[in-house]
Amino acid sequence: MQIESIAPFLAMAVSLAGAALIVATRKHPNLREGCSLGAAALQFLIVLTMIPPVLAGATLHYTVLSFLPQVSIAFRVDALGLLFAITASFLWILTTIYSIGYMRHLREHAQTRYYAFVALALSATMGIAFSANLMTLYIFYELLTFMTYPLVTHNESEEAFAVGRKYILYQLGTSIVFLLPAIIVTYTLSSTFDFRPNGIFPAGANATVLVVVYFLFLAGIAKAAIMPFHAWLPAAMVAPTPVSALLHAVAVVNAGVFSILRVILDVFGEELMQQLNLGVATAFVVSFTILMASFYALRLDSLKAVLAYSTISQLSYIILGVVLFSPTGMTGGIIHIANHAFSKITLFFCAGSIDLASGKTKISEMRGIGRQMPWTMAAFLIGAFSIVGIPPTAGFITKWFLAVGSIEAEKLPVFFVLLISTLLSAGYYLRIIGTGFFGLPAEEKVYHEAGGYAEGGHHQEGRPIREVSRFVVVPLLVSAAISVVLGIYPHFVIELVRLVLR
Repeated sequence: MQIESIAPFLAMAVSLAGAALIVATRKHPNLREGCSLGAAALQFLIVLTMIPPVLAGATLHYTVLSFLPQVSIAFRVDALGLLFAITASFLWILTTIYSIGYMRHLREHAQTRYYAFVALALSATMGIAFSANLMTLYIFYELLTFMTYPLVTHNESEEAFAVGRKYILYQLGTSIVFLLPAIIVTYTLSSTFDFRPNGIFPAGANATVLVVVYFLFLAGIAKAAIMPFHAWLPAAMVAPTPVSALLHAVAVVNAGVFSILRVILDVFGEELMQQLNLGVATAFVVSFTILMASFYALRLDSLKAVLAYSTISQLSYIILGVVLFSPTGMTGGIIHIANHAFSKITLFFCAGSIDLASGKTKISEMRGIGRQMPWTMAAFLIGAFSIVGIPPTAGFITKWFLAVGSIEAEKLPVFFVLLISTLLSAGYYLRIIGTGFFGLPAEEKVYHEAGGYAEGGHHQEGRPIREVSRFVVVPLLVSAAISVVLGIYPHFVIELVRLVLR
């Protein structure tokens, strides 16, 4: 059942209006940040209004502009897009609150620009989530690149601009060289840009051409960070932590894997994917990414770099689950859109909190930080357990469905990839947890060895290390709590996934 509704357009437009209000109130920081928070809350509420009709089996449609027959900017809200939109819009609220504490503590420059471009990036994200066709998806996909470039280069240092050039090269370069030709050839073969649940290619289309087109899509959607098109993501960690948290653990990377899921499910379709053995080929590529990224993370000392490579690995879980083409495996892949987002944003929030309080960014420097920042490290523990897949966190639900799905699909190599990657992720997260909770701070260790007592917990400037601000601590505790809630009560997300797979 199709319902005409302006709701998806409003969800996209409210953050555009929010960006304008942020700029208009730039001389009044409290009002400016209030506009950012208000726009985020309103966008989330609009997205929530779409839940009842989608759960009832309907899709919402809205055409913004038609250029030619078959060429339009149009929105369609289904269960898959709704899951992505709910996740991104809610986490914008948390990130805005976190940003207030983070940016004010550091007295960051260009805060108006920062809040405005975050809002614009969320508009592009909503456009991707609710795209009804490849043309709309491509337009908003490219807009997301341009809206996030000023955030990646926020520090305006030589390193930041070098990373910005790399970011543009990967994102814009791959989309123009690979993604755009894939879309053009797809239209030539199918005579449509529209997404359709069972795919759009006619029977009898040349199999070789279809395989080439599929891999053009994979290479062209670099935001999914599939190797070898992943290097932009660790480099982009030069951005402020709130940017890393929302855009490079949620919005940008989720936009990438979401776009690939659209291609798999609504451009090619399950039947054609299996007929051409594209599921097996994709599983090989993303399994390689999962394992290699996990091995990279094991050897790194920078906390944000470990989280970046962990993100690269976890994103491929989403794609891997879907290309198993067993209902259980596909469920595990799709629910990881939300499960990974809440878990990983918690970890990035914690990394930023530690940096603000202590100036420490390397794991080896964080000895005993758990005793000095108990709330932050408790949240980090939950986020890490979720990524590893320890119950009762959200990540356990993902791993359970993926493992059972791999057995159902009779793909035991995938099961062993899941097992090995879980052990590797446990290795690099337990190293952080062990250092943070059981190591002695450098100052305390000196006194301890001398047979005396010292409170420790002072960094090189002599200030005590402690939780920075409620604006920083509350969002990371909320996201950590939701990671547990999604592990105990996954029913709503699973219901959305059921609608995707029906």
